[in-house]
Amino acid sequence: MDSLRIIETGDGSHTLLNTALDETYHSRHGALRESMHVFITHGLLHRLDISAVTTINILEVGLGTGLNAWLTMLEADKHPSVQFHYVGLEPYPVEESVLRQLNYIQPDETKHQTYFNAIHQATWEQASSLTDNFTLKKQQISLQDIEEESHYDLIYFDAFAPNKQPELWEKPIIEKVTNLLAPSGVWVTYSAKGQLKRDLKSLGLQVETLPGPPGKAEMVRTQCT
Repeated sequence: MDSLRIIETGDGSHTLLNTALDETYHSRHGALRESMHVFITHGLLHRLDISAVTTINILEVGLGTGLNAWLTMLEADKHPSVQFHYVGLEPYPVEESVLRQLNYIQPDETKHQTYFNAIHQATWEQASSLTDNFTLKKQQISLQDIEEESHYDLIYFDAFAPNKQPELWEKPIIEKVTNLLAPSGVWVTYSAKGQLKRDLKSLGLQVETLPGPPGKAEMVRTQCT
């Protein structure tokens, strides 16, 4: 994709810069640190701590480079008794030639590379069992067009920033995606805009403002009662 350029972030890990939007896929202060802080620590691990589960259904809005899916897959290895079912929405998949240049994996991390490759080689629009307890379904569709009847225990909302892709942060869209939460379901995002928090509260969700990753003061997590 001509509009994508690989850049190095503050923690040394790569992200992609969409030059058409002048927007990065992850924080310039650290792509890996941001994903671990927002989506794994305050999203996945928090949800697993709420109650013991044998199955967890996860939806990601903005699969992008697959960083969040890959980190989740690695975390799933630590929870062999839990079945992870992961759905990733991405209307504009990143080309394989770009993905091969990303530096998330060190040369000696063979399993990490195998997992990363498995995510990106999985067939679109069908569920693929990548490990004994991790199933991935990639969907090349926008959030606006999704017609879901499933309910999710955890939703990673990783769309581009509100000032770059405002249509994905409008209340009807936020309502549409949070309606997909199962009881006790958690919705987590890196953004902490005041309007977002007001909209979430008006939808009857419990809203937490948490410390953000490096370079960001705050982030938001909500829970469905």
